[in-house]
This record gives sequence, structure tokens and C-alpha cells, in this order.
Amino acid sequence: MEEPTGLTFLRPAADRPRTRRRHGAALLPSLFTMGNLFCGYASIVHTLRGDYGTAALFIGLGYAFDMCDGFIARLTGSASDFGVELDSLADVVSFGVAPALLSYSWGLSSLGRRGWLAGFIFVAAASLRLARFNVQSGSSDKRYFAGMPSPAAASIIASTVFAFPKGLGPNDLRWSLPALAMVIVPALLMVSTVRFRSFKKFDLQARRPYTVLLLVAIVIVLINDVDLLPYMLLTASYSYLLSGFIEMGVTRFRHRGRHDSREDARTESEASPSDDTAARFRDKKAR
Repeated sequence: MEEPTGLTFLRPAADRPRTRRRHGAALLPSLFTMGNLFCGYASIVHTLRGDYGTAALFIGLGYAFDMCDGFIARLTGSASDFGVELDSLADVVSFGVAPALLSYSWGLSSLGRRGWLAGFIFVAAASLRLARFNVQSGSSDKRYFAGMPSPAAASIIASTVFAFPKGLGPNDLRWSLPALAMVIVPALLMVSTVRFRSFKKFDLQARRPYTVLLLVAIVIVLINDVDLLPYMLLTASYSYLLSGFIEMGVTRFRHRGRHDSREDARTESEASPSDDTAARFRDKKAR
């Protein structure tokens, strides 16, 4: 017999529908995405004020929010198309527009029009990278990213500015070219096919997690050293950038080794006669 409508509250707590709990779990990743979007907006505001260090810090906080929303969505099984689109829009602001504006105000303003055009290239590359990721996310290898992720590309700018927050000034042309490379190189890597390691499949439940525990201990020690923190973030972001080139070199070396081994095997098979040919040669010689 069906229960009359409106008497659901009479059920025991264990038998009540869990719709509200499910809605709360589905809403939680979007809340972190909104936090990411707020950090991007706050970074733009502080850039306009000339507070470059705080602006860079907000980009880093947006990076943390972006990592959390994806992790929580996978953990709770609440991933949705709406969440994917909202996350991409937030990433365009936090990891596209905000770092581009920060890099222009911090070190590219001395280049004039070329400086803000370089910033636009970064915004366009971040947008294209995110659009390609949404299209290929279901068919790509989960262990790698095709192209540099936009949060990692934004971290190159953010960590550099965070380590040297004073800015280069509108008349300082000595560092304009390094600042230009700081923007253009990550932009090109975002739209490239260079593979970067993804840590989504990182195993934290290994039987011998000694390496993981050691890394966590090192990170805690470094974070407590406030003076060393900017340079630690700078080293981490540029190390990840270089890891793409290292991965590309290792992949090419492996493919070359496999190609050479196949060529050697083919040469040996062509140079040595087959068993049937050798048998015919022995029979003919015996006759």
C-alpha cells in the first residue's frame, strides 16, 4: 500500500529520502568553482590597484579551489555537464584574463601595444586549451594532459610575480623580453600537443606510501618558512613547465629505440635464409 502524499515526515530518519543530501553533495563542487571565480576577480581588482603580490596570491588560491572542486566532484560522484561548463568559465577568468592583466601591468606595459597583445595571446590560448579539454576529456589518456593545463600556465606568471612583486615599471626595458617569454611560452604550450603529467591518478593508498609521506613532510616544512615559500612555488611551477619537454624527449627516445630494434630484427630476418631455403640447398648439394 502506498503512503499518502505529504506524510513523508512520519517515516523514520533512516527511511527518509536523501534528496537534500544528494543536492548538497552536487552543490559543493560548484561552491568551490565560485570560490575560484571570486579569486580571479579579486586578482584583477588588486592588479588595478598595483598590489601585484596580492593579485598573484589570489591566482594561487584560485588554483587551490580549482583542484578541490574536481576532486570533490569525483569523490562524491556529482560531476555534471553544468559543473564542467561553469568550471571552464571560471578558469577563463582566473587563469586567462587575470594572469594576462597581471603580467601586462607588472612587466609588459613598457612594450606598449605589443605588451597587451601578448596578454591577449595568453587569454586566447587559455580559452582554446579549455575548449579542447572539454571536447577531448572523454577520449584522452587520463595520465597525461595534451598541452599545458591553464592553471599550471597561470602559475608561471603568478609565481614569478609573487617572488618579485615590485614590478618592472613602464620604463624598464631590461626585463621586458624575459617578461614577454614568461607569457608567450606558456601560451604556446597550452595549445601544443606536448604531454604533461596528470596527477589525477596519483595513488595515495599504496602499500608503501613512504615517498608520499616524505613529500608531504617537505612541503609542510617549506610552507612554514615564509621567506622560502615564494621561491618554492617558483621552482615548482617552472619545474612542471620543464617536465613537458623532458616527457617529450623521453617519448621520442623510446620510440626511436623501438624503431631501431624493429629495423634490426627486419634486417636479420632478410639476411638469414629461411629454414625451407636452407633445406633445399642441402638437398641440392647432396644430389
